[in-house]
Amino acid sequence: MVPHLVTALNGPIKELEQRILESLPAIERWFRLEWMEHTPPFYSSVDVRNAGFKLVPVDTNLFPGGFNNLNPDLLPLSVQAAMAAIEKICPEAKNLLLIPENHTRNSFYLQHLQTLVRIFTQAGLNVRLGSLDESLTAPASLALPDGGSLALEPLVRKRGRLGLKDFDPCTILLNNDLSAGIPSVLEGLHEQYLLPPLHAGWTLRRKSRHFQAYEEVAKKFAKLLGMDPWLINPLTVGVQGLDFAEGQGMEALKDQVDQVLTKTRRKYKEYGIQEKPFAIVKPDAGTYGMGIMTVRDAKELEELNRRCKNKMSVIKDGQPVHEVIVQEGVVTHERVNEAVAEPVVCMMDRYVVGGFYRVHADRAADENLNAPGASYVPLAFAQSTQLPRPGETPGASAPNRFYMYGVIARLGMLAASYELEATDPEAEVYA
Repeated sequence: MVPHLVTALNGPIKELEQRILESLPAIERWFRLEWMEHTPPFYSSVDVRNAGFKLVPVDTNLFPGGFNNLNPDLLPLSVQAAMAAIEKICPEAKNLLLIPENHTRNSFYLQHLQTLVRIFTQAGLNVRLGSLDESLTAPASLALPDGGSLALEPLVRKRGRLGLKDFDPCTILLNNDLSAGIPSVLEGLHEQYLLPPLHAGWTLRRKSRHFQAYEEVAKKFAKLLGMDPWLINPLTVGVQGLDFAEGQGMEALKDQVDQVLTKTRRKYKEYGIQEKPFAIVKPDAGTYGMGIMTVRDAKELEELNRRCKNKMSVIKDGQPVHEVIVQEGVVTHERVNEAVAEPVVCMMDRYVVGGFYRVHADRAADENLNAPGASYVPLAFAQSTQLPRPGETPGASAPNRFYMYGVIARLGMLAASYELEATDPEAEVYA
């Protein structure tokens, strides 16, 4: 399904698309050289917003969900990418232990796990699921919507290794973002490969650091193409020392919202953009679209009601929010069946393996779509995101648009690579 693109067909995005397509060999070479210097995350997904005048990543997830939303025809891409990723890390790998989120009864999430198991099995691995939930003391069967089931087993820790009963893996793949903290059972596993590393979890990771790294990546990329990095970079700043319930730190938050709105207004004037600027306030750590607020004027922060304060105070696993980022709001002018939509691009190793639209009929173009009521439509990556069609009018070709999504998503993934290197607590071990 090709989305209904409204403003995406005119303005700077057309010029950006033209420039990206004309620079395709240079772009692919640039990525190739970057990946010679940096290690891509094992897998990731990036939420992209297409405003028609700018195209940016607004979130990079290192414990991606949603692989069940990929076009089934593209499964071979994921299998090939999984093979490449595993060969690079542990060529002799035979057993893979997959550790999911603790709350695994959601049927969509179970289908996502089922897809991951299928991908890694087809890549030549024995895959089993182990749970961090200490209350699980015997194997449990998780029923799947298609009538099948997944077996979830208790973890077994023996000295420096983690596995299951009668199952000793060489590689452990986390699909649990560690929002609730790092369990001791995952610490000190020096004999096995743990992917992603522990410092990629939300216990330690911060979005403010990610977007600092992304700004660096965006500047390099923009210099390569001779363009304004703002067209691919959402202005982002971190704010600390907050307590929404008590009203603590609100002046600092208002100041930063005001600054982001002022800078955005200037850019809109420069490009003749008729939109009204807005900012997004979201937790500096965490996922699931929790604790996110759209602000159009800093004064709105003086009038937060109790419900809004409660929403902003606590996120997944009951974690309190004391740090947020203020990000330039980027509208999405994409529609699927007239509902507001945004692309989510999935990657494994350094390869784009597909994507899907997050669609929300009850949300506006300037709101967060990762919320209850969202639905998902596989992206029509007609062939591959790597097969654009040079020569076609910018804005007229779906493969060209999807290639752009893939480029922006890979920039987000590269920023995650920079970020993980900078925050690696054991970096000196490899120096």
